[in-house]
Amino acid sequence: MDITEVPVSDDKKGKKKKNKNPNKKSVSEAGNGKGAGAEEKEEKMEKSDVAAAFPPTFSVSEIKNKQRRHLMFMKLKQEKRKQKMQLRKKKKKEREALGDKAPPKEVPKTIENQRVYDETTVDPEDEEVAFDEATDEFSAYFNGLTNPKVLITTSDRPRGRTVRFCEQLATVIPNAHVYYRRGLALKRVIPQCVARNFTYLIVINEDRKVPNGMVLCHLPDGPTAHFKVSSVRLRKEIKRRGKGPTEHSPEVILNNFSTRLGHSIGRLFAALFPQDPQFVGRQVATFHNQRDFIFFRFHRYIFKNEKKVGIQELGPRFTLKLRSLQKGTFDSKFGEYEWVLKRHEMDACRRKFQL
Repeated sequence: MDITEVPVSDDKKGKKKKNKNPNKKSVSEAGNGKGAGAEEKEEKMEKSDVAAAFPPTFSVSEIKNKQRRHLMFMKLKQEKRKQKMQLRKKKKKEREALGDKAPPKEVPKTIENQRVYDETTVDPEDEEVAFDEATDEFSAYFNGLTNPKVLITTSDRPRGRTVRFCEQLATVIPNAHVYYRRGLALKRVIPQCVARNFTYLIVINEDRKVPNGMVLCHLPDGPTAHFKVSSVRLRKEIKRRGKGPTEHSPEVILNNFSTRLGHSIGRLFAALFPQDPQFVGRQVATFHNQRDFIFFRFHRYIFKNEKKVGIQELGPRFTLKLRSLQKGTFDSKFGEYEWVLKRHEMDACRRKFQL
């Protein structure tokens, strides 16, 4: 069998040489011109490397190999971090160069400062709000006519964790008493509480041995609030906790209860504690509302000097989410609800909050 060699035409060779020659020219020109030209060349090379590694249509999720996908994701993350740092350094140099003439720093956008305005936002100087506060169910407490007395109970057959949570809650709230229901209906418990001059009834519900709900009923006329309880941490589970709380009445801090609904919930929490805190105990109970989640913390503070203050958490800690607010005392069948959480309607917009 004869094998014949096919000669390569000179045109193709010429084309190949033409393709190679421009690169040689650019290298030689870069070698000749140093300084600003060299820096521009380096920047172009860096950009071309990033573009070659991560083209604009590149998606890490398309890579099927798990290890390769993770590696490429980490590279992409590292490149973004580098670009962010370079931009930050550049802005810092510009601000230092401008000095006093530098423009003010940009405020970062968060869900809180982009919040949708609520028409029911409370104005402290509003006469209507002042009149409502003077005539609502908590007016007797805030006028100093009654002192809080709290009954804490549980659902039927509580487990150990729920029992411990109730006991620790009783050490936080002054003049609180823990009783176990033993199958007694709440409608029968409430008249007995009113007869014994209790001002509050707290019911802790549980699911799978974990506290998951709280009913907070103000006596004798209501209102009644139902909360979802989550992220419960007892004292033993808190790191660097302080010694157990003393019997002093704590100070109460209520944060970000700005709407009419939030205002009434804030007053509901405030009426749990005596109105005259004992500052000797240096104890603070905080109800912090953020994005309609109410975070409870219990701290002890100490003044280290004129400027510094040390804080020590005592526990327990938990998070509340309001599910409903009912007029009057607890009545699951015929009760009139003032507000009910409708998740699919109310939680559709992330920037709209109810409290």
